[in-house]
Amino acid sequence: MNENFEHLMARAEQLIARIESVLPQPLCAPDWSAAIAWRYRKRSSGHGTLEPVRHVAAMQLADLKEIDGQKEKIERNTRQFVEGRAANNVLLTGARGTGKSSLIKACLNAYAPQGLRLIEVDKADLTDLPDIVEVVSERPEKFIVFCDDLSFEDGEPGYKALKSILDGSVAAATPNVLIYATSNRRHLLPEYMRENLSYTHTDDGEIHPGEGVEEKISLSERFGLWVSFYPFSQDEYLAIAAQWLASLGVAASAIEAARPEALVWALERGSRSGRVAYQFARDYAGRHGG
Repeated sequence: MNENFEHLMARAEQLIARIESVLPQPLCAPDWSAAIAWRYRKRSSGHGTLEPVRHVAAMQLADLKEIDGQKEKIERNTRQFVEGRAANNVLLTGARGTGKSSLIKACLNAYAPQGLRLIEVDKADLTDLPDIVEVVSERPEKFIVFCDDLSFEDGEPGYKALKSILDGSVAAATPNVLIYATSNRRHLLPEYMRENLSYTHTDDGEIHPGEGVEEKISLSERFGLWVSFYPFSQDEYLAIAAQWLASLGVAASAIEAARPEALVWALERGSRSGRVAYQFARDYAGRHGG
């Protein structure tokens, strides 16, 4: 009888262990000394982990040209945050390839020696933000939770999770975490012509958006700091290309001679973005031994 009971208990323990292995586990703190940036990953089993980013892009604030106004706002807010002063969650919106993500990475590199750290989270995993905040809440470092290229379709669960965090819920009430997000959409949700029909106005002409429009605007309004980025002019594009060529070791005379090629490169891609300028500089420097 005892042998049967012990066998039954052993089988039960094995079964419990198997069940526990497939159940979502609490998020564990990583080795914080391993990196200055981490990426949150959700496994198929439902387990979330913070993976160190071994090679952070060596972007410096001085490398970013023609966005001085935006740079000043983001750097000031980040410096306030690192120094323990009041700072805002940030939404960076605007044209593609104008330096939104690069500016955040440059701030990380600039302030990492003072304890700034970054955790990148995909929008699909934003529902796990409270768990991430909980793991870092007692750490001495300052953490930027970074959501790149953020936009939502109607009904996505991450939308309400982010909205709750930005509202300052109990789970997010920690002074060492801020949300920095980039988006090509100012209001983060798709906007449709039919929604204009929900606008109302008073007798004196004052406009009031309808509830659907208000909901779309409400998330972006919860970011304390909005920073907008705009398409570059031809001269600005050429200045950015020249900066990247110089950083890649191309001589000043060759940089001047490269201007026509830089313009053709942009024309072929239909864009004069900073990203296109960087790609041209790498191609040109590679071909000319830079």
